[in-house]
Amino acid sequence: MNIQGNVVLKPGRDKNLRQFHPWVFSGAIDESRSKLADVPPGGLVDVRDSSGEFVARGYYNPHSQIRIRALTWDQNDAIGPAWWRVRIAHAVAARESLAQRGDVTAYRLVNAENDGLPGLIVDRYADFLVIQALTYGVEAAKEGIVEALAGLLKPAGIVERSDVDTRQKEGLSEAVGVLWGDPPPNPLEVVEFGVRYPVDVYAGHKTGFYLDQRDSRRWLLDCSGLAGAEVLNAFSYTGSFGVCAALRGAQRIVNIDSSQPALGVARQAMALNGLDRVAAEYIAADVFQQLRLYRDEGREFDVVILDPPKFAHSQGQLDRALRGYKDINLLAFQILRPGGLLVTFSCSGLVDPDLFQKVVFGASVDAERQAQVVGWLGQPEDHPTLLSFPEGRYLKGLVCRAARY
Repeated sequence: MNIQGNVVLKPGRDKNLRQFHPWVFSGAIDESRSKLADVPPGGLVDVRDSSGEFVARGYYNPHSQIRIRALTWDQNDAIGPAWWRVRIAHAVAARESLAQRGDVTAYRLVNAENDGLPGLIVDRYADFLVIQALTYGVEAAKEGIVEALAGLLKPAGIVERSDVDTRQKEGLSEAVGVLWGDPPPNPLEVVEFGVRYPVDVYAGHKTGFYLDQRDSRRWLLDCSGLAGAEVLNAFSYTGSFGVCAALRGAQRIVNIDSSQPALGVARQAMALNGLDRVAAEYIAADVFQQLRLYRDEGREFDVVILDPPKFAHSQGQLDRALRGYKDINLLAFQILRPGGLLVTFSCSGLVDPDLFQKVVFGASVDAERQAQVVGWLGQPEDHPTLLSFPEGRYLKGLVCRAARY
């Protein structure tokens, strides 16, 4: 371990860090008292309060508004390959119940800050691992991380998918490729509750599949009343919600997504599960425009599923994002049959569950529809939220039944 600098915080700016929040923003640092001139991006620093008392240790990046991501609050904790290996082992052990399941072969192994490993994502897909190094600190430790994963889990191969916007904010370029072992097939087939899904780990969204929607897919698989239903799966990506609805007896599935390749994978998923005879449409279109078209045509559905991408990436985008969520949910209510279900999500961390429910309520009022909330959905157990890091809770979903009166 090589501590390369010391950071002194301004008076009163150590509270969040002492309460184990892992981020230190640039505005909290007393630049005049800190020794950072020789610290490279990703270098280790000790963080002290205004009186000089040790608070935490983490890695530093002058290119990011989040200057420091804390790794430990123990001054005697040596940060190095062994430290990373132990932390990864703890995260893996916490998923042991999933590892023992024969009917789930895809799940998250390391959930970044929420597992005490800021900037690191590791997902399992069958016999392969996919990692994302989101920060300079993880990038600097990546070789040791890969060695630890290979030794602990003995996968067939490890693929990197560090091609997300976060890397740009850190001052890093994209990185994609096989880091260790064999390259996975494309598509790579995984199983979830006995349902088969093809996954493109090389170019698919996130690391290839929406692993955080596993509990929501299970909710659909357990949902009664889908027999004969006409289901609109908007922002469908590779169609997993449509597959679940079809397996529960839905008569028609309409998948809408802007990506033609994703819709191609959705077709494969239906075929893999023997659903070729289910009536299905695969529409490459802007979801907002397509739903307006359905509304104007008077077309209605028994179930509408909305799983849009992240609308709010920063506080400055929040108002626009809320308008987007209201608009899309308004359209959904307008094309939902009486007694039908709206399954609606937001993955914007800046939109908390209460605010999201208020937005959906406002949409129902504007649509002149009454609805009941019959279910709340969110992240599964392999996507935990650290109590001191509420930002880790980003996914929230509502299941609303449209009133018949």
